[in-house]
Amino acid sequence: MSDLDLRLVRSFAVVAEHRHFGRAAAELHLTQSSLSRQIVRLERQVGARLLDRTPQGTRLTEAGEAFLPLAADVLRAAADAAARARAVARPSRITVGYTGNLIVTAAVRELRRHHPGAEVRTQHLAWDDARAALLEHRVDVAVVRLPLRAAQLHVTVLYDEPRVLLLPSDHRLAGKESVTLDDIADEPLPRALDPEWDAFWRIDPRPDGRPAPGGPFVDAVEDKIELVASGQAVAIIPAQPGPVTGYRADLTTVPLEGVEPGQVAVATRAGERNRLVAAFRKYAEALLTPPG
Repeated sequence: MSDLDLRLVRSFAVVAEHRHFGRAAAELHLTQSSLSRQIVRLERQVGARLLDRTPQGTRLTEAGEAFLPLAADVLRAAADAAARARAVARPSRITVGYTGNLIVTAAVRELRRHHPGAEVRTQHLAWDDARAALLEHRVDVAVVRLPLRAAQLHVTVLYDEPRVLLLPSDHRLAGKESVTLDDIADEPLPRALDPEWDAFWRIDPRPDGRPAPGGPFVDAVEDKIELVASGQAVAIIPAQPGPVTGYRADLTTVPLEGVEPGQVAVATRAGERNRLVAAFRKYAEALLTPPG
């Protein structure tokens, strides 16, 4: 088999996605006849028929079904290789991601001071987007709260954060010096779709093996806050100086005793060679500390 032409592989993937030559040709900015010729060329390279046209549209042959996931892997690998090459060739550019209300200013300022010619950008990320943003090269480094799946990443813990209980200001536990898991044994807690994140921030199972109480699923922090404020749940969150309760009189926090703290970390892609990434990691480890 001759070497595969990535342009032809991409054309096949688009046809397979749409199952229609006309729509695929429009997305690729090709005529249908040009696209058909590309698919024929690819089939000759592969040595098998990949697509069949039917009155209802286009369908994958058995060979096409087998080829499609491998084609997707080839396209992803090519895009990743190109992104890595660009990062090495242009080490004067870096995008720093951060989640939640984590503050990266001190490390970013230090990076700009030592590399005045560099283009340093920052980008806020959703709490569950850091890993994908790194692997998709949307950011080069990210300051995040754990847990974070570390496969293909280099993760270094920066500092610990105690965990506290967020609850309505008129809740029966409001105003106490501290609470324990026994105090909230029957209190529902908002749930997250990510199982590792959900287990850590709901402490599920509890130390005695019991499951944590259930609760509604939420995607956004704002939805979690609204659930708590309306009295439908309580939530375990990082201890921070007033990001929530500072502007909402209907919410308060109480220290949660007897649980391990959360952790803030800096994460990069494994094997990252951008010198600015290495510099930011060094400044993050030295300068990003618990707020207080």
